[in-house]
This record gives sequence, structure tokens and C-alpha cells, in this order.
Amino acid sequence: MPVAHRRDFILWMFRNGLITLMKLYMTRRAMTNHERRIAITGGAGFIGSNLLLQLLPKYPSYFFVNVDCLTYAGNLSNLRSIESCDNYTFEKLDIRDRSAVADCFERHRIDSVIHLAAESHVDRSIDGPMLFVQTNVVGTANLLEAALRQRERIGQFRFHHVSTDEVYGSLGDTGYFIETTPYRPNSPYAASKAAADHLVRAYHRTYGLDVVTTNCSNNYGPYQFPEKLIPLVIRNAREGLPLPVYGDGKNVRDWLYVEDHCRALDLVFHRGSAGETYNIGGHNEIANIDLVTLVCNIMDELLGGGPRRDMIEFVADRPGHDRRYAIDASKIEKEPGWMPSVSFEEGIRATVGWYLDNEQWLAECASGEYLKYYDKMYGNR
Repeated sequence: MPVAHRRDFILWMFRNGLITLMKLYMTRRAMTNHERRIAITGGAGFIGSNLLLQLLPKYPSYFFVNVDCLTYAGNLSNLRSIESCDNYTFEKLDIRDRSAVADCFERHRIDSVIHLAAESHVDRSIDGPMLFVQTNVVGTANLLEAALRQRERIGQFRFHHVSTDEVYGSLGDTGYFIETTPYRPNSPYAASKAAADHLVRAYHRTYGLDVVTTNCSNNYGPYQFPEKLIPLVIRNAREGLPLPVYGDGKNVRDWLYVEDHCRALDLVFHRGSAGETYNIGGHNEIANIDLVTLVCNIMDELLGGGPRRDMIEFVADRPGHDRRYAIDASKIEKEPGWMPSVSFEEGIRATVGWYLDNEQWLAECASGEYLKYYDKMYGNR
């Protein structure tokens, strides 16, 4: 190689090497400048995206890593308003992949996780339970193992596990779930979440991992996938389709507005005592048939026409369908100091309005695969 070319090559190598070193330095500096580095698993889903939209502007000194494998229910379009923020990044990652989870935690120097990633629809768990076992049980175990390794590296780690009231089973006409209610899950979904809850507790008791667990009631609000009751009813009523209601429609749920739930998660993550469980409920018990009728009445009021309640069709009940859920949330109200701030009337009207104003979002979610699933679940009942 001629001397001039060799000199140019050396200068090129030096310049590019210097640029690389500067990039590494700036990356490391950015990492050390963040007060906390939090992984939000399932951050492209319903509750996860609402949580990120709430936390990012509130905590500009935190760095958030959205960990999501983008199943049918994950939608990055929910997060367009924050995707270019300096304290946010997205990792397409399946929590069933143990090595990928460990690599992500090490690479981003994660010191906390709020774990929402889960297969969560009861009907799907009845149709295919093993996916729920792999994601909800094995996936949680992989995250716990990665958390232990991170604690060894950086000296601390908080693991916030987000669960459901369905682990407690079914109530009669009276009574409420409290944090010490014995577990009696009645669906593969509930059983997989119960197993995950037990793993989280075991890693605290056995390894001293700093964990908190929250068990919430039924959520509703923006960005919920239309397989769930409220957006399903809104979509079908808008399109003139039957409104399927299981059994006699008298199954009772306690409804929690998703933004209130996210405020509770924020409080428990920051103030919850290690090893403790907190129930989160909306204090809004309503039977399914009454809820569907209420949504129909609101749509009649907003859109005219109707009555859309005449489109209700009772279908064969879900196997093992729990009759009633109701949460006693007095513990979280006393300790971190949380109370729901959105009344059910306010929340359900805002929710109906959001879906009517975002028909394109709903249409994109209800794609070919969803329509196949819908026909399978309701077509022959």
C-alpha cells in the first residue's frame, strides 16, 4: 500500500475509533445520569401503554425500557406521543426467552421492573392453556432470575408484579377479596397468574428480593383490545352486530378505570413495602348485563338511533365462569394512600367517547386474525 494511502487509512481508523469511543462515553454518561432504569414488561398492551403514557412525563429523570413481544394485543401506535422521548426505548423481546431477558437487563442496566406482560384473556386460556403457562409462569420466572442477577451486579432491584383478583376465585352474593383471601383460581388464566404470584413471593422469602405484588379488578379505558367486554360491545353496537352476553348476564365484576390503576401502580412501586401485596379495586360492582345495557344507552344518547340494547343476545356460558368479583382496597387506601379518582359514570362515558372518536384504531385492531377468533368464540354458541 502506498504511504499516502496508508496514512489516510490510519487517519480514517483513528477518526472512526474516536467516534465509537465518544458514542460509548455518551451512552454510559446517559445511563449514569438517570435516577432509575425501569423495565415495563407488556408496555405496548392496554395497561402497559397507559402506564408509560402516565409515567414518562412525570419522571423525566427515569429511563424506561418497554419490553414487549408484540402479540396480537400489543400496539406500538398507542405510544406515538412518547416514542421519541430521550428517556424511553423499546425492546421487542419475548419474556419466555431467558437469555434475551437477561441480556436486556444487563445491557440497559435495569434496576427495577413493573411486570405487566401476560396472556390475559380467559376464553383464550380455555382454548389453549399451555401458552398461558409458558408466558405467565415461565416468563415470570425468567424475569425473577434476571432480577437476581442484576441485584448481584448493581446492589439493588425492585420487582413489581402486577396480577389479578381472579386468583382468588369466585365470591357469593356478599363479601370481598382481601390480600389474605386463599387462592382458588378457576380458569387456566387465573391459575397461571396464581402460580406467578407464588413465584414472586418465593423469591422474596427465599432470596430476599425486593418485591411488591398488586392484584387488580377488571380494568376499562382507552387502548383495550376489542376481545374484552366493553370495547367489544362498543364495536359491535357501532357496526350493528349482535352483542353477546354469557349465560344469564348476572356475573358481577368490580370495574377500575385504567388511569386510576396506573396511579395506584405508581404509588405501590415507589412506596409499597417489600414483600407486601396490595389489592386495587374501583368500588364499582355491576352485573355484565347491566354494564352492556349502560353502554348501549350511552351510545344511543351520543349517536341517536337504537335502542341498541335490543341487539343483546345471550350465549352459552363460559366453562367455569366465576360469578362475582369484589375487592376490599382498604389496605392500599391506608398505606400508600390511594383512592380511585374517576367515578364509574365519568369513566364509562369517557371510554365510550374515546372508542367512538378512535374508530380507525379499533378497526385496525379488529383485523382478520381477531375476526377468526371472534367467530370461533361466539359463532356457534
